[in-house]
Amino acid sequence: MKVICDRGTLVDLLNLVGGVIVTRTPKPVLTCVKVTASGTNMTLVATDMEGSVTVSTEKVEVQEEGEALIPADKFSQIVRESIDPTVTLEVNKEEANITGQDSRFKIFCHRVADFPPIPEFKGDADFEINAGLLHRLIRQTIYATARENSRYAINGVLVERDGNKLHVVATDGRRLSMARGSCKSSQSDSRSAIIPTKALNLLLRLFENEEASVKVKVADNQIIFVGDDAVLSSNLVEGNFPPYKDVVPKDGDKKAAISTDVLASATRRAALLTNEESKGVRLAFSSDGLVITSRAPEMGEAEINVELKKYDGDEVEIGFNPTFILDALKVVDTDEVTMEFKAANKPGVLRTGPDFLYVIMPVNLQ
Repeated sequence: MKVICDRGTLVDLLNLVGGVIVTRTPKPVLTCVKVTASGTNMTLVATDMEGSVTVSTEKVEVQEEGEALIPADKFSQIVRESIDPTVTLEVNKEEANITGQDSRFKIFCHRVADFPPIPEFKGDADFEINAGLLHRLIRQTIYATARENSRYAINGVLVERDGNKLHVVATDGRRLSMARGSCKSSQSDSRSAIIPTKALNLLLRLFENEEASVKVKVADNQIIFVGDDAVLSSNLVEGNFPPYKDVVPKDGDKKAAISTDVLASATRRAALLTNEESKGVRLAFSSDGLVITSRAPEMGEAEINVELKKYDGDEVEIGFNPTFILDALKVVDTDEVTMEFKAANKPGVLRTGPDFLYVIMPVNLQ
């Protein structure tokens, strides 16, 4: 195999596949990237046995077709530190030679035959979705997943398809985020899958062309995403996702409309005077507006007055973890949000129209 590669493109591709490459493993082939040169394309593949990433580029000149299994860490370091606009990769038997204008590196390769098989996309897609919309659905939910929870199902994100409608849901037991969107599907049935957060974080780095389409296939406890220049596969999370529809309050009779930026600024300022013992801010809603207060023993107190665009209902005071509020405000894509409440000891709901909903449990500030 011999190819001349655009160095910057090669750096980017190695960074993408690096997301699944493991550094400590009894299987040396899992520390490698499989490189294949064919026709006018070069393809890079890596896997950790739970997921895989495949990326390809035409910014190469393939002088001799072939494939190689190259240790990823040294390969990446050499290409990254190169000062040349292009580098030449030439593989002869078990050696990979990386050549620049003033340098030449030789890396010992592993046998390509030892590389584990990668899941293939077979048959029709379960659904097809715009890449930009897919990114939005992930960004608006992934932050609410649990971290290292023994209930494995909530360590991932639920993707639920009903015909051409998608519901994407995440929860850690103290909050729940749900985003909605539409997709193209020839199937009228309903299907659901729980996707690991690691895979979705990788997906956010792939499919950069937001106008492009991504095909999605679920089969044999795996999910595969296919775009024009990238493929991501991942095992699914086993277990049953909580019945999220039962968690969403439906009887909030106190509603406030607030500027997204104004609420975010006020919450950040009030959070300055909180600590681990008093990790909460108090929101007092009334027809006169919103007052956000916080208090930390031995530190002081804060009071922020916020103008509401609209308020319907009786007065209510409710405490929330400010980080949870800010997490949601970072991912909304509207200038205004709506907050709904029933009582101080009931969950609050933050909405931005029909496509995003966020449920947050109150905290006791007594």
